[in-house]
Amino acid sequence: MATTTTERPATPPQRPDPPALSPLELARWGWRQLTSMRTALILLFLLALGAVPGSVIPQTDVDSVRASRWQEEHTTLAPIYDKLGLFSVYDSVWFSAIYLLLMVSLVGCIVPRLRVYWRGVRADVPRAPRRLDRLPEHRSWETDEAPEVVLERAHAALRSGRYRARLDAAEDATPGSVRAERGRLREAGNLLFHLSILVVLVGFATGSLLGFKGGAIVVTKDGFANTLTQYDDFKAGSFFDTDSLAPFDFTVDSFDVTFLQEGRQAGMAQKFRADLTYRTAPGAPDQEREISVNHPLSIDDTDVFLIGHGYAPNITVRDADGEVAYSGPTVFLPEDATFRSFGVVKVNDAKLADGRDTQIGLEGEFYPTYGFTDATGPFAAFPDSKNPAISMLAYSGDLGTDDGDPQSVYALDKSGLKPILKADGKPLRIDLALGSTAKLPDGMGTVTFDGLSRFVKLQVSHTPGQGVALAGVVLALVGLLGSLFIRPRRVWVRARREGRRTLVEVAGLDRSAGGDLSGELDELVERLRPKPPTTTASPEETT
Repeated sequence: MATTTTERPATPPQRPDPPALSPLELARWGWRQLTSMRTALILLFLLALGAVPGSVIPQTDVDSVRASRWQEEHTTLAPIYDKLGLFSVYDSVWFSAIYLLLMVSLVGCIVPRLRVYWRGVRADVPRAPRRLDRLPEHRSWETDEAPEVVLERAHAALRSGRYRARLDAAEDATPGSVRAERGRLREAGNLLFHLSILVVLVGFATGSLLGFKGGAIVVTKDGFANTLTQYDDFKAGSFFDTDSLAPFDFTVDSFDVTFLQEGRQAGMAQKFRADLTYRTAPGAPDQEREISVNHPLSIDDTDVFLIGHGYAPNITVRDADGEVAYSGPTVFLPEDATFRSFGVVKVNDAKLADGRDTQIGLEGEFYPTYGFTDATGPFAAFPDSKNPAISMLAYSGDLGTDDGDPQSVYALDKSGLKPILKADGKPLRIDLALGSTAKLPDGMGTVTFDGLSRFVKLQVSHTPGQGVALAGVVLALVGLLGSLFIRPRRVWVRARREGRRTLVEVAGLDRSAGGDLSGELDELVERLRPKPPTTTASPEETT
């Protein structure tokens, strides 16, 4: 018997490569990917993740002094963070790109779903399936009532239960039925929640583009005018005109703070407030206002928030001739919860004993309640000013203030300075209690700790989009509650004559998890079943 063999090809035939996408097809594919819900969730997660550095790393537009000090202390990481825009996260290119892509993705997700939902709202309730007994929840019974009577009662019962119901009369071989639906607003709540995210983003974008935020440190009894030169740091939106700043001014009359004296939270500020006297415009009458945390002063849509406080020791420096070279309150910035504070004094014009001009710099720490141990050295024992003291190192030379380059008033440029040395050759450290005076070596002058003032740290901001953002948050809550508590479900009731009796079927479909559809159908069945006649017993029967 002869057999035939078929030789297989050495290599299987190669499938032809799919044709390359045209530019239009590639754009459509990219748009579908961008506007998918998965991409929107990923972008929302990236936006939240990108905001983490903004809350961990000091931001220049929030606290420029702290940001500059952080950069000085971390010379290795600072250049890398600066290139990545981590010192101004919310203005960086990568954060703005995530922000804009999320807005586009949300618009692309919501608009098509709105069209689908609108068509679904206008659509009629689906007709009853042919086999109601196959649905998860099904009830049936027989009655002597006519099908029309049962269906009318079912239609009225479902309407009273806030169902959108429709009665279908019997036609030919099709028995009569009632179809009802409830809970279509659940999808509306879901869409409202997603739409509210877009509203919140628009609100924040509006405030960022059309508003401004600035910070200022004001010593008590001093004043502040709403001009650019009065701000320690100022950040304006791209479309904000700095000439439109409201022309108000105010004076910080006093500042009160209460610290907890005992307990586990001893030393924590229980409450603090500042009393202001302000004018809405030059020549306007003086008005008084108390501000505290979350209770700002509002003037012409500009809010003045009290966000911090600290100490400003009154320091006087006299030169070799006894002339006052520097005098006034000097802001020392708090570094920890005990209000151990850091500050500098810059004396631009001072004379030495031989008549030569020089500049003096003092850098050190302020302790509101001074404490000392051999193990730790000086420390702040309590944030309240119970035993104030200052400890500073002294320098002389060139402060760099005459070069024209801007520099922080809270930092000392030591590139042109040399430490002032004591007779034993060690750097001079000036330790001053309140009211005491220390002499500088070689007849250079004296330093006196005259008194103690307080300062308040204020944030002045104009955020036109905050109302829009608040409305978005409220809409998000409403939409979330609707999507959580509205139960979409459908109910069908069918009645047909079988012989001399009527067969009634009730079935329901719960389109969400966790609903008590079974109990609701039992209540409906109880309302549809005819009540048995009540009989009254006769006197003979009772006896």
